[in-house]
Amino acid sequence: MTDVTTQIKETVTANDVVLFMKGTKEMPQCGFSSRVAGVLNYMGVEFKDVNVLADADIRQGIKDYSDWPTIPQLYVKGEFVGGCDIVTEMTLSGELDQLFEANGVTFDKAAAEKIREANA
Repeated sequence: MTDVTTQIKETVTANDVVLFMKGTKEMPQCGFSSRVAGVLNYMGVEFKDVNVLADADIRQGIKDYSDWPTIPQLYVKGEFVGGCDIVTEMTLSGELDQLFEANGVTFDKAAAEKIREANA
C-alpha cells in the first residue's frame, strides 16, 4: 500500500489542483464527480483528474490517504479540501474563490459569480 500512498502524495503535490473522481473530467461516471468537475471546468480551473475506477488500489488508497470515505475528493496545493457537498457549499459561499486566490490558482471569477447567482 505504500506504493499507492507515495503515488497519491506525488500526484497531489505535483499538481496545484487534483480531483480524485469516478470517471474523467470529460466523462464523469457519477453525479457527485460530475458536479465537482463541472464546477471546476465552468470556473476555468486547470486540474488533474484521477479516475479511481481505473485503479482499485488508488480508489481505496485515496480514502485511506485522506481519511475520507467518499469520492470525489478535491485537493488544492496538496491539501485535502473535501468532497462534493463541501465543494458545493464553498462554491456558493465564495470560500472556494478565496481558497483559489490564496493559493494562486487561476479561475474565472465571473463564472464563479454566475454559479452563485443561479443558485441564489
